Amino acid sequence: MYQITVKIDGMMCGMCESHINDAIRRAFPVKKVTSSHTKGETVILAETDISEEALRAALEPTGYQALSVSKETYEKKGLLGFRKGNK
Repeated sequence: MYQITVKIDGMMCGMCESHINDAIRRAFPVKKVTSSHTKGETVILAETDISEEALRAALEPTGYQALSVSKETYEKKGLLGFRKGNK
């Protein structure tokens, strides 16, 4: 799974966050998407990688601009994940 963080210019409120989340959900098969106007970023969890170009294209009609995109592999941390290796 991938965690993709997109720094976004122009988000001012909760409705801005909703517009971006909806645009991402419509464009890609994502597990989870959350946006924060205070941080100026959107975090996407997806099974497959999403190209930076595709993300920019999906955001363009919303009027918001992707400033940067960073990606990393994501490993779900379960409730008891802290116990792994400790017997």
